Amino acid sequence: MGLLSWFGRKSSTQIIDTPEKLAAAIGYGHDTYTGRAVSGQQALQLTTVFACIRVLSESMGMLPCKLFEQTNNTRTPATKHKLYSLLTIAPNNYMTAQEFWELLMVCLCLRGNFYAYKVKVMGEVVELLPIDPGRVSPKLGDNYEPVYTVTFKDGTTETLTQDDIWHVRTLTLDGLVGLNPVAYAREAIALGLATEEHGARMFKNGATPTGILQTANQLSEPAFNRVRDQFQENHQGMANSHKPMILEMGLDWKPISLNAEDSQFLETRKFQRDEICAIYRVPPHLVANLEKASFNNIEELGLSFVNYGLVSYMTRIESRINTGLLKPSDRGRYYAKFNAAALLRGNLKARFESYGQGINWGILSPNDCRELEDMNPREGGDLYLTPLNMTTQPESNNNADKEKA
Repeated sequence: MGLLSWFGRKSSTQIIDTPEKLAAAIGYGHDTYTGRAVSGQQALQLTTVFACIRVLSESMGMLPCKLFEQTNNTRTPATKHKLYSLLTIAPNNYMTAQEFWELLMVCLCLRGNFYAYKVKVMGEVVELLPIDPGRVSPKLGDNYEPVYTVTFKDGTTETLTQDDIWHVRTLTLDGLVGLNPVAYAREAIALGLATEEHGARMFKNGATPTGILQTANQLSEPAFNRVRDQFQENHQGMANSHKPMILEMGLDWKPISLNAEDSQFLETRKFQRDEICAIYRVPPHLVANLEKASFNNIEELGLSFVNYGLVSYMTRIESRINTGLLKPSDRGRYYAKFNAAALLRGNLKARFESYGQGINWGILSPNDCRELEDMNPREGGDLYLTPLNMTTQPESNNNADKEKA
């Protein structure tokens, strides 16, 4: 099966051999107690899910991923390695590196797995082509080697090995297939969708307490239909709010005292928003929920997002790059690493404070800092300082040793 027939041929034919594929084909997802079926596309319609996935994917897309070469105690960017440009600039001819990492995160957040076909030349990966996770079925072979059954766009299937497929997965129960977050959080997502639908229908019907029209007289069927149609036309919906009501035939309007707060509608929406944030480990303030944020804890919440939200994904992806994209002979010599410091790009004060501490403690030189700021080196800027109170005094130590002798 050639690559052109895989990625370039357009066809609506699709083999449906599992209940999940059938549900996806007819627009349904995982059944829930609310009666709503939740799929990945439907989950994105919930504002909090979309916001959390956008925060995670765009944050990961901002972080540069570079390939380094380690020789003895020296680490340098491996710019001559083919994989360096794939990770830093473009993994294929139609995506940038940022778009690629964003797509990877979206697949992990919605499906728990990301797959890409590895195009190789002379044994080295020269291109990465993403594959829809719904078209891949992974399993362990008899020799415990992963095999991937891929359904192509023309309806045919082919079984490939991990030499052809780059697989990144989230939390797993069998070591091979990542758990689908939407499937396991379907009840929380469905409840959030249901409350949004309830609120939308409430506003559609007027966003005011409902009521009843009451009369002591008996209405004929034509009169009943005329009153009903006239009332719906003139008084239902937001556009007709606060219009004066004209009643006849002894009709009397009696409102029903019921509001959203009494039915715990708003509280339910708030709880579902926090619960979904917990599923994706995104602090609520990053999805515009500042209810529990303050000047005292906002910085700690941001650090928590990096340490417990992003770092786990970074290390997961780095490990899969080292084991899945590098040749066995290159492992241990080359390694991939994301630069989380890029998240401080918009915080000039924090960057320069960290540079100052690095220079004062001899960790960085001025030219190191200028390089991080995309500035040219200056003369004499390669010196590393050593604090006076941290230096040793070899002459004093030698004299003390002589006195003891």
